[in-house]
Amino acid sequence: MAIATTNPATGEVVKTFEALTDAELEDRLERSHQAFLTYRHTSFTDRAGWMRAVADLLDAEAQPIAELMTLEMGKTIKAAKAEVGKCAAGCRYYAEHAERMMAGHDVDAGAVKAERAYVRWEPIGPVLAVMPWNFPLWQAFRFAAPALMAGNVGLLKHASNVPQTALLMEELFRRAGFPDDVFQTLLIGSGSVERVLRDRRVAAATLTGSGPAGQSVAAIAGDEIKPTVLELGGSDPFVVMPSADLERAAQVAATARCQNNGQSCIAAKRFIVHTDVAERFEQLFADALRALVLGDPTDDATDVGPLATESGRDDVEELVQDAIDKGATVVVGGERPDRPGWYYPPTLLTGVTKDMRMFYEEVFGPVAQLHVVPDLDAALEIANDTEFGLGSNAWTDDPAEQERFARELQAGMVFINGMTASYPELPFGGIKTSGYGRELAELGMHEFCSAKTVWVGAGQAPSTAHVE
Repeated sequence: MAIATTNPATGEVVKTFEALTDAELEDRLERSHQAFLTYRHTSFTDRAGWMRAVADLLDAEAQPIAELMTLEMGKTIKAAKAEVGKCAAGCRYYAEHAERMMAGHDVDAGAVKAERAYVRWEPIGPVLAVMPWNFPLWQAFRFAAPALMAGNVGLLKHASNVPQTALLMEELFRRAGFPDDVFQTLLIGSGSVERVLRDRRVAAATLTGSGPAGQSVAAIAGDEIKPTVLELGGSDPFVVMPSADLERAAQVAATARCQNNGQSCIAAKRFIVHTDVAERFEQLFADALRALVLGDPTDDATDVGPLATESGRDDVEELVQDAIDKGATVVVGGERPDRPGWYYPPTLLTGVTKDMRMFYEEVFGPVAQLHVVPDLDAALEIANDTEFGLGSNAWTDDPAEQERFARELQAGMVFINGMTASYPELPFGGIKTSGYGRELAELGMHEFCSAKTVWVGAGQAPSTAHVE
């Protein structure tokens, strides 16, 4: 894919960029390495000050930054502004809490025959972040804020269709006062990722993207004995039981499926509804989807804009058509609008069966499938019948059902009576082919840190009976 800004609302190529040459990439890697050698020794006070300055810039320039994201990937302007605000909040969260998270802890010295024994957390070096286009700012900031506050340095290989957002991030960190080269954007194609990851100066990698991309990065990193964090998409279930508030659940369902124009890994995609309330929920859900406004993403009144790429829109269309051809029923949407740009309407299908591709494949667009089940056991069976395990939703006011969903839904995250979302305070990540490792919270901070064990003796002669 060419490194270029292409407006999804029109299909117009706005600006193109040249990839770094081999010599330029080598220079960037060496500068990153040198920056880490000094930056790792900066104080938490300095890092926090710079990180808060980034947040201040985000707040002050929220409108133009949001407009840039809308231009590059079609996100609605109101969603883009919300994303900028979320990034600022994430920066402030880590500025406030990083020093505590990195403090380490003492252990029982007597138990290990020491005067003192403790664990300290240390940064590990330059971290390569291979990031997707769907949340072009937040995805990158939720890596960068904890990584930089821990004392690591960042190398961002962003998606090729959001180059201006990627370059903006480097500029923001520089303007905020971070030392030179602590955060760099690498304008490179996917074919150069292996070279960067195999470079001895690069310590680790994090990737959010497709399963094949994750497999490739994990294989290379494994060969090089380097840690990785992978977030590889999902097909999240949204289960509705009879005790649920159906009106609220249906409204949240429409948002959960169509947020970010339906292009979210944690978007609810499979709606699994108890038969006792299925008819009513379907009606409410369909009405909520019909009420969403499909249109110009720069208009504040728009709820759903275009998909980010033409190929992405075509993939969604193919999955819907496959289901229709095999007997699924279209309740809402289902047809590409006759207009320029890569639009696809909010769509609801019923009668989706296992022989249809979308039963098991992730639909990365505003398309929902509704399944009717007789009881909780059947709901769990369908919910867990997937290779993915990122997020999940369950709607019930029954405490026993809530506990069972929390225990038995096979996912990295379970949200009950609410929509799956990411928060700096909560670990974010999945299981199964949705990936491994965690972003955000304290766990996310520690993913790219070394837990160093320190044992301090009293200086007496060592025991001859030593077992390693």
